[in-house]
Order: sequence, then structure tokens, then C-alpha cells
Amino acid sequence: MQSPAAEASRSSKGGPMYHYSRRQFCGGALGGLATVALAACGSNNNAATTEAAGTGSDATFKIGVLQLTEHAALDASNKGFVAALEESGLSYTIDQQNAQGDQSACNTIASKLVGDGDDLILAIGTPAAQAAAGATTEIPIVATAITDFASSGLVASNDAPGGNLTGSSDLTPVADQIKLLHEVLPEAKTVALLYCSAESNSAIQVEMAEDELDALGLAHERYTVSSSNEIQQVVESMVGKVDAIYAPTDNVIAAGMATVSMVANENKIPTVVGCDTMAEDGGMLSYSINYEDLGKKAGEMAVKILKGEAKPQDMPIETLSVSECKLIVNSATAEACGVDISGINADVTV
Repeated sequence: MQSPAAEASRSSKGGPMYHYSRRQFCGGALGGLATVALAACGSNNNAATTEAAGTGSDATFKIGVLQLTEHAALDASNKGFVAALEESGLSYTIDQQNAQGDQSACNTIASKLVGDGDDLILAIGTPAAQAAAGATTEIPIVATAITDFASSGLVASNDAPGGNLTGSSDLTPVADQIKLLHEVLPEAKTVALLYCSAESNSAIQVEMAEDELDALGLAHERYTVSSSNEIQQVVESMVGKVDAIYAPTDNVIAAGMATVSMVANENKIPTVVGCDTMAEDGGMLSYSINYEDLGKKAGEMAVKILKGEAKPQDMPIETLSVSECKLIVNSATAEACGVDISGINADVTV
């Protein structure tokens, strides 16, 4: 479902004013929060506004957001980012843009944000970050919902980015997720690894999953899609061949998780998924980070940059710790698949 898009601006003394355009985006999960902005006008000079903020002036920052597509995890990251801006007290305007999963649209939107003279760009999702990085080497970019920044070619290294881009990684405890699958489904012998072949971060997670499956002596097979249109057919092709499905934090699969669970549940194939929102959308189990917390971490990094307290090249990629992950169970899916979850000490049951 596509939502109308809004760019909001607000002065520190007045109420919000919303300006709608066809290509801007604010998903329902963001509500009014994602479009909130402080003050009425922006600056086109990144260096000047950053310096002004560092000295406590009333500078207003122009922030552009490039989100890869609309689904709950990315929406939550966006929401967390905006929450961090709100808590900072900075004055800003924000331009929310969503590429609806289209790489060419990512490139077009990135060029627009650079052309607008934004003071900082938030990129949500790997293709969005790659597009933003390709569009500017000067404007600070904070990215989030990316598994491995270095392997995706976004930074020189995760510890020392070295350029104009930094951010927060959504790397989840893949090995622990596979161990969870084995513990809850001890009879499972063959595991399907479901992801989009176009997402490099998904391939990284799948390789980590394969290492753990090999260590546990479980067979596995990759099942890939190139777009959401292929999900139903690919999941149907697993029936009779696999005992369980593992899907990492993949944007295409996350957006189409309702389709995955529909087919999997009908055929009693349990699913272990990479994040909380995928479990909420029908995945049976997840040991997951919280994407709103992840986005807030990115927002806090952006605030430091805008205040002149830090530079992207010197800011290591940040992650959420394993202790911050939660075990999530979808009871309806477990029932549909005939799996007994009574012995699972879940942090969250949906």
C-alpha cells in the first residue's frame, strides 16, 4: 500500500504545516512523527549550518530522507531517526522520499536531495545508501538498516569509514537464529534459505547461516527471488523439499512476508526470520533487534554531525548488542504449522 507523502515544517513557536507532493513518502507506521520538522526555512550551505549549530545559533537544517521501500522495519527505522532529531532540540526541515523498491528511483531521489542542498541525508537500506553515496562525496550521509557497510562498498572499514558516510548496522545474531531453529525444530533436516538475489547484505547473512547449519549437520538450499512478484512461486517450489525456512533481514522478503507466511503456513513449513516485524507479519520465530532503536541510534549520530561534534569519516559503524535482541514468537503461525511453543521463554508473543 502506498501512502501520500508529506514534507512538514514547523517553527519553534508555531504548529506544523504539511506540504504534500506525489513522490514524497510517510508510511502509516511513522504517523505524524516522521514528517515533523522544526523551523520554517533551510540552509543550502552544509558547512555553514553545521558550524552555526555548533555555536548554538538558531540555524535550521535541511535533512533529506531516502528510504528504499515501504515495509515495517524500514518505517520503524525512519521513525526512530526522527525521534532522535526531535529529542535533540535542533531546528530542521525534513524531506521524506521513498523509492518504492526501485533502484533507478533511488538514484533519481539521491540526485534531487543533493541538488536541494540538504545539510544531511539519511539513507535507509543498502541500495538507498549506495545511491546517496554515488550522488555526493561532500554532504554527510547517515545510513541505517544495512548489514555490513564495508562489504557493501559504502565505507573503507566499519571501524573507520573514512568518507562522508556512516550509520547503524542491522546485523542480527544469525548463528543464534539458526540455533533457535534447531532447538525448536529438532526434526528439521533440510532448511531453505530465502532471500533476494539483488541484496548483497542478504547474501552475507545467508553465508553466516550456512556456516552454522553446516556446524549443526543440517542440509540447506538457497531459494532466491529477484522481485516480490516471485515470492509465492518460489515458496511453493519448496513444498515437499524442505522442513523449515530461514529468511534473513531482506527488504524484498520482509515486504512480502505475508505472502511467505501464507504459503508456508498452508503447507506447515515453519519459518525463522531475521527481525521482529517479519515475525509480526507471519514468521514463526525471530531473535531480533528493534528497528526503531536502530533508527534512533542513526539519528543520534546525525545530531552529532549537525552540531559539529563529529565527522562521518571518524564515526565507526554502530550496532545494537546481542543483549538488546529479543526472542519473538508468532503463536498463530506456530499453531498453523503444528509446532509446540509451550517450552519457549519468549520475550514477545505476537
